[in-house]
Amino acid sequence: MIRGFTDPACPLGGDYPSVIAANQALLRAFRAAHLPVFFTTVIYRSADQAQVFRARVPALNVLTPNSKWVDIDPALGRKDNEPIIEKQWASAFFKTDLDDQLRNQNVDSLVVTGLTTSGCVRASALDGLQYDYKVFVPREAVGDRNQDAHQANLFDLHAKYADVVSLDDILTSLKGITS
Repeated sequence: MIRGFTDPACPLGGDYPSVIAANQALLRAFRAAHLPVFFTTVIYRSADQAQVFRARVPALNVLTPNSKWVDIDPALGRKDNEPIIEKQWASAFFKTDLDDQLRNQNVDSLVVTGLTTSGCVRASALDGLQYDYKVFVPREAVGDRNQDAHQANLFDLHAKYADVVSLDDILTSLKGITS
């Protein structure tokens, strides 16, 4: 999760302490199990990138190189060996090499977390399924500025595209795993 979404001072941001805490717990568990962790950021390096998307959501224009808003939130404690996927659209897969990186590590399942449920989480979970991954979304580890959109998207994701589960379900399944 980037600071642009976790800091209420950013036009895209909100206050998500419980979502950050849930992600911290997941990161500890994934690292303890030696499972791969990927982060994403959104950066617009030129005016011609994602023009229509940025016109629809002008607040995205703050996500430029050297802006603090594109940095991974320091509360997540990203490690040097954890890749950052740079993207310009909602999905972590669209026009990135994420699928190749996952396949190179023999990944067959994804735990999709972050902000926002109605945007990046939904798009990445859907694309993950379309790339034939089993997708899990821990409900406590995702959030949205709009609670109605959050709940509707969790409902829809679970109905069609992913297993929406509890944080405890994921943490329990990771206990004792070593890759």
